[in-house]
Amino acid sequence: MKTVPIRVAIVDDEPLARLALRTRLENRPGFELVAEYGDGDTAVEGLAALRPDLVFIDVEMPGRSGLEVLRALPSDSRPMAVLVTAYDGFALQAFDLAALDYLLKPVDDERLDEALDRARRAFPWRRQNDATQPAPWIQTFTVRAGANTLLVRAGDVERIESDGDYATLYVGEKTYLVRERLHLLALQLDPQQFQRVHRSAIVRIDMVAELRALTNRDAMLRLRDGRLLRASRTYMPALREALERHNLR
Repeated sequence: MKTVPIRVAIVDDEPLARLALRTRLENRPGFELVAEYGDGDTAVEGLAALRPDLVFIDVEMPGRSGLEVLRALPSDSRPMAVLVTAYDGFALQAFDLAALDYLLKPVDDERLDEALDRARRAFPWRRQNDATQPAPWIQTFTVRAGANTLLVRAGDVERIESDGDYATLYVGEKTYLVRERLHLLALQLDPQQFQRVHRSAIVRIDMVAELRALTNRDAMLRLRDGRLLRASRTYMPALREALERHNLR
């Protein structure tokens, strides 16, 4: 069966930023770039007519902003959106518009690949036009404990740390090893419950007790158990959005 490519548009007023994304998308199979727009007004008209599946859109542009572009599109025909910005202060707006991901400039390859993987995961439900169907997030982990096999509820896991080709689950005072790379687990966990905060760590959102910004745009997280974790700047926008969303419940 022929795979249907995900049709992508780029909206950014900076030609070099568009070129960088275009070049990198050419090396990612399964994605087809169908349009580029350099301003918000043109983007509104073009996106409404073309109806791509996914748009990478700059938040701040002269004239109509990326957020205003998305709001101008009917919600039932709005493409999956990845917000791209040099700033991380748009978390609530991203949540309101159900943005798929939120990338901080300059975008590194690992974060771009995570956003594309999220798009691949969401694409089948988009094509079925069934926004109410839940995504198949991991509900339980099957782990070994000596000679026994245990089922660990995802909701009981407080954090996950990378261990080479494996990952370590932290559940209270206990730890369990799972045969999966951290970046793959990050794509299979419910983003309303878990967020990747570093290349080597994922945390359950309600475990974060304090976030302290650092001078290099990273942050230090204090978890409810007192443990300190560093959060990388590339994961900060999505983390802030998740924390804002959690606090609004």
